[in-house]
Amino acid sequence: MFVDDRILTLFKRNAHHTLTYWSVFFSFGLCIAFLGPTILDLQCQTNSTLNQITWVFFSQQFCLLIGSSIGGIFKRTLFSALSALFVSALIISVIFAIIPLCKNVLVLAIAMAVSGLAMGIIDTIANIQLVSIYQKDSAVFLQALHFFIGFGALVSPLIADPFLSETGCGNHTGNSTEMVHHFRSMLRNSPIAQHSINDSHSSGEPGEEDSNVHYAFWIMALINLPVPIAVLFLMYREQFIPCCPSGTPRLLDKDELAMENHQGAEAPDVEQSEHSAGGHGDIFSCCRNDNLRGLPVSFFMIHILGGLVLFMTDGIVGTYAGFVYTYGVSEPISLPHKTAGYLASIFWAAITAGRLLSIPLSYRFKPVKLLMFNLAGAIVTVLMLLIFYTSTIFLFVGTCLCGLFLSSIFPCMLAYTEDILDYQGCATSVLVTSAGMGEMVMQVLVGSIIQTEGSYSFPLCGMIIACLGFIFFIGLLLFHRMHRNYLTGTSRKSAMVEEPATEQSGPARTEQTESSSS
Repeated sequence: MFVDDRILTLFKRNAHHTLTYWSVFFSFGLCIAFLGPTILDLQCQTNSTLNQITWVFFSQQFCLLIGSSIGGIFKRTLFSALSALFVSALIISVIFAIIPLCKNVLVLAIAMAVSGLAMGIIDTIANIQLVSIYQKDSAVFLQALHFFIGFGALVSPLIADPFLSETGCGNHTGNSTEMVHHFRSMLRNSPIAQHSINDSHSSGEPGEEDSNVHYAFWIMALINLPVPIAVLFLMYREQFIPCCPSGTPRLLDKDELAMENHQGAEAPDVEQSEHSAGGHGDIFSCCRNDNLRGLPVSFFMIHILGGLVLFMTDGIVGTYAGFVYTYGVSEPISLPHKTAGYLASIFWAAITAGRLLSIPLSYRFKPVKLLMFNLAGAIVTVLMLLIFYTSTIFLFVGTCLCGLFLSSIFPCMLAYTEDILDYQGCATSVLVTSAGMGEMVMQVLVGSIIQTEGSYSFPLCGMIIACLGFIFFIGLLLFHRMHRNYLTGTSRKSAMVEEPATEQSGPARTEQTESSSS
């Protein structure tokens, strides 16, 4: 068996919560991947230029970063966390439904900004909830959680693809047509999304045809609708809906009863440590916590270095998914556009498969070992892409390997840092925010470098970013050792302070007993 009875018992005890958080992450993946293949149709719908429509990407990513930063605010109670998840998942369905009604690019950007805010809140809360539930066993369940992002990211383009117009408005310049074709071919020509497309155009200007993409958005809204319903049902089971009280006892109460049977007298110490740590707050409350003043430098450096590792690795994920098609069609590889369209699909499929494979591996191996293996594998893969930059075959092989190695770095880093810091919660907010920031910044930075320096800078930038991520990880290991020595020294000092008091109380108690007996 891959998983022992203890892990299965934990999952059965928290199955309703866990499955709900996994379903909410499916909404996250569904919303994050549809914009690329539908960008041409949305440009026609809003009568905007390509430069204007690209601000829709920025608005979504920027508000996703804000949502990730403030998402920890809703972890104060389980009620606030579930309420935020319900509202966020419902917002995503509403945004899907109203996107076909957005005839202005500014209105579309505002709608996508709202969806990005909801996605960021989902990202932080779901990660924090699973970490707080499973703690030292959270690595397995975090891998499954992030698998559902990849699953949603694969489903979304497949829904949109049959309804996309092939030529759009027919008013694009050569450069914009090539750039839009880049977005479209990332998923349109994938082997899992092949369709027979009717190339006949409606009457009008050459290259212009009607778009039926609004049906795709309405279908995605209906597919996503069971997710907020699932969250609402969990709130009903937890007796958080006053008008609909549940007859069954709260799941949280049953968990607490089971934990009391195992922990006994340790519960007051756990509660005291949670209050002293400040709980799972948002990134801003973590920074201004008064209890952080007496903590060592290693405590802060673990947060910083862990965030920098994810800043680099998630930056590679966003950059590779966004520009591997451009790299494939450029010299010296010069792939046909249809063939290059497979690259991004292979990359996302490899990420999804890697996260699924990492679920049993997370049980067998510690997160730090998986992190070391994945970071080293990513560096070797990008180095081989840099060396064999003219090989078409290795580009496809390297794309698959790169997706596999990068797939599980985020959940492994989350489990590793929270384990180091005794699950105080601030690490989750910091890491989620850093990862989102890296994906947003690196896409802009590497995209501008490729435009000025040429396509060869694509694997070169990936190599530099991967090496920086590995260096930051080595620094994280060093500060982990320093933090462990600090905790060991603190516990020894506490034991030395308590030991004399115990020795003094012994003779005093003996004298008191002798006097009472006399």
